[in-house]
Amino acid sequence: QVQLVESGGGLVQAGGSLRLSCAASGSISSIYVMGWYRQAPGKQRELVASVTGGGSTNYANSVKGRFTASRDNAKNTVYLQMNSLKPEDTAVYYCNTWPYYRYNWGQGTQVTVSS
Repeated sequence: QVQLVESGGGLVQAGGSLRLSCAASGSISSIYVMGWYRQAPGKQRELVASVTGGGSTNYANSVKGRFTASRDNAKNTVYLQMNSLKPEDTAVYYCNTWPYYRYNWGQGTQVTVSS
């Protein structure tokens, strides 16, 4: 079973940037769409970005223009570049396939944006 390991989170001031990584322990088929999800305290997990094997992306309206998803199929790694961060972006960020969760969830990476 492929394991997903997210990293790159941290504490940043509003307006700052972070780059998240999601590394898979095994091969992720390029036919799978990979998604970045986040879960804030007391809220449901939500999809914020997705990237196809060919690099096409989609974003939630709340992050459009600020976040950029990408992937390196050779490295089985997915990235999320987050710019112009806002306090409302504070959450634990996860990756998994979309629309169906094919893998067990990783531990996520905490992103905290201070105002």
